[in-house]
Amino acid sequence: MHLPFCVERCGYCSFNTAPYTPGGLDRFLAALLRECDLAAAAPWAGGVTLDSLFLGGGTPSLLDAEQMATVLARIGGRFALEPGTEVTVECNPDDVTAARLAGYRRAGVTRISLGVQSLDDAILPHLDRRHSAAQARAAFDAARAAGFDNVSVDLIYGLPGLDLDTWTCTVRHVLDWAPDHLSAYALTLDEGSLWHAAGVKELPLEETVTAQYRALARLAREAGFEHYEVSNYARPGFRSRHNQRYWRWEEYLGLGPGACGFLGHVRYGNVKPVERYCTVVEAGVTPLLTHEVLTERQALAERLILGLRTSDGIPAERLTERVALERGRLPEVLDAWRARGLLIERDGRARLTEEGFLLSDALFTELL
Repeated sequence: MHLPFCVERCGYCSFNTAPYTPGGLDRFLAALLRECDLAAAAPWAGGVTLDSLFLGGGTPSLLDAEQMATVLARIGGRFALEPGTEVTVECNPDDVTAARLAGYRRAGVTRISLGVQSLDDAILPHLDRRHSAAQARAAFDAARAAGFDNVSVDLIYGLPGLDLDTWTCTVRHVLDWAPDHLSAYALTLDEGSLWHAAGVKELPLEETVTAQYRALARLAREAGFEHYEVSNYARPGFRSRHNQRYWRWEEYLGLGPGACGFLGHVRYGNVKPVERYCTVVEAGVTPLLTHEVLTERQALAERLILGLRTSDGIPAERLTERVALERGRLPEVLDAWRARGLLIERDGRARLTEEGFLLSDALFTELL
């Protein structure tokens, strides 16, 4: 579920966002509940069971506890939920209080994803983040005090002005908090972000970014985390159930403006402007903007790429299928990756090593 509102848009963000106003939020929530109803009326809806719900943004933590309870109650009232369904809410450190988080817990939220991004008070303002390092730690402690035993922290490396020592210090501090899950992404200047449009100075060298990745992987491993996906680390038993749906090429339903979904072989996206989204849904129409029916070749490529992003890897025969489909230079590329120890095949599965994760985009281009 995509909740697009932000008090301030971060320069690096390319997600679909909208300025926050209480009145706009009220109308949007009514439309979101209506879209839930429309989705639940689909012919397939009665035959599926949900095992995860992820509220992303934007800034879902702008919702108060009552609003969160209303949204979750509507989902639970319209769809069958598995016992122990994972319910994640992305939270900004400056929005959450112990009282709000306790209300989320009562409403049915089981997992908090905390958007820390950095613990450097000199860097945070340049990211347009409104919290300090101290507020980030206080937010984490508030989540624990509210009873959450599954808390994830998001970080970004490769940031402007971020050197290796500062990054290493940030990772050490966050690991000292003892989170259950850690997501760490290399900065990308994606189209749609302010930084992509205007440019940004003081980006670190590629060698520095690589060193930051390696430091993160080493420190997380020493702290007992498994590096189970290119950008994600978890204590045993705390992998993100929701994100694993994407990497396993499983179905998911997208609700909200700009939300994307994947059903059968159809990938689709909703209309993005909040005003238009609300108007369409208020008229009782599903707010679909785009859709694509994947070909068998596209489906195979996606399964390969998404699966190889994980430490579980893929059935090795899928690589054989891809080579048989169109050889080209792919057999030589795969042999080179095996020889360099970047790709290993064992017990019928093909996996990238940690160094392979670092270089994975180059292989994924070949697999397409």
